[in-house]
Amino acid sequence: MRNRYLDLLRAAAIVRVVVYHLFGWPWLSIVFPAMGVMFAVAGSLTAASLQKRAAGPVVASRLRRLLPPLWMLAAFVVPAMVATGWEPGRKVVFWLLPLGDPPGSQAGVDAWEPLWYIRAYLWFVLLTPLLWAAWKRLGGAAWLLVAAPVLAIAVLDRTGFALPETPDTVMWDLVTYGACWIIGFAHRDGRLARLRPGVVVAAVAVLGGAALYWQSGHPGEEHAWDLNDVAESQALWSLAFVLLVLRWQPNGAALSRFRPLNRAVEVLNARAVTVYLWHNLAIAAIWPVLTWLALDDLGRLEKPVTLVMAFALTGVAVLAFGWVEDVAARRRPRLWPRAERPAPPVPEPSPAPMPAGWPERTVDDTSDLPVAGRTPTRGYDGVPWTGRGGPRHRVPGPGEPMPLRFTGGDGENR
Repeated sequence: MRNRYLDLLRAAAIVRVVVYHLFGWPWLSIVFPAMGVMFAVAGSLTAASLQKRAAGPVVASRLRRLLPPLWMLAAFVVPAMVATGWEPGRKVVFWLLPLGDPPGSQAGVDAWEPLWYIRAYLWFVLLTPLLWAAWKRLGGAAWLLVAAPVLAIAVLDRTGFALPETPDTVMWDLVTYGACWIIGFAHRDGRLARLRPGVVVAAVAVLGGAALYWQSGHPGEEHAWDLNDVAESQALWSLAFVLLVLRWQPNGAALSRFRPLNRAVEVLNARAVTVYLWHNLAIAAIWPVLTWLALDDLGRLEKPVTLVMAFALTGVAVLAFGWVEDVAARRRPRLWPRAERPAPPVPEPSPAPMPAGWPERTVDDTSDLPVAGRTPTRGYDGVPWTGRGGPRHRVPGPGEPMPLRFTGGDGENR
């Protein structure tokens, strides 16, 4: 059964990514660190699969869902870049298996620049069987795995250690978002929910404060408070945020009451990879389309119109290429994702029939439940309760033996 709250978080993160790439507002990286949320949700869902199946099929399933949409993008983008003068080198193989960043020309930067997330996701999937095995084996010390990426960043900063270009970028993304991915494990197996609220609030305060303190002394390249430009701040702030949103999880079933929102969440989750791969190209196409429509002078309406256009053109890409995700998931391909059917209500079990000879009782009459061997008005010996003197269990006098008592099925001493 799907976790509707995780679906809502992932949908909100995708929308935030689109808005950030459209407007570039740096405060969005603080209000909602989308990439950390996406990695945490993916870590939880991958752990859920590993709880049910062996590691090999889980990894193969994740790769099967990830790579075909990327190949569809490559089928259009790579020939277009070659046709405009780009000369691919050996790294072009990363368009088939993105163990490194898929390369491209400057003219095609809108297509290949966001693909770092696909590469980082792929590496997390490949490493998850080892991380999950370590998580289960460590028991109470498993929280050290959460701390390990943060400590690794401190070591890298202190020592200045670096690798060649491709493995270095892989290393930095793993240590930046590794804690978020592993928090997904803690969410899945319930360890996060078992943490005391005070401990979580204190951890969030310390991590968030450390992130803002570091950012104040190491501002971003273009915007001082854009956490996306500073790996250390991003790692700490994202970890604090996902601790908060995954520790207290509201009932996601309430989402189904708001049908338009529920449907939007369904579509974004069913086409998450397609939306991520094509939204940047959709943003790049906004002004050419508006110019062609003679609507390039919008004045105050520029931001709302471009926002609508960004999602409209991304929707066109979903219609054109989203069916690949259905094929990758071994579903019947559709132009638009089918609405999920609500789960049927679970019928309440019917009450067991009353044994023959027992008195009938209405639903509201709970004053005296029937017990085998007696009726509401008579005891086990058939003598009416009315008129019996003294307590039901008389305290024995001096020298009198203690009467035997036993407890019946209803918990009453008899």
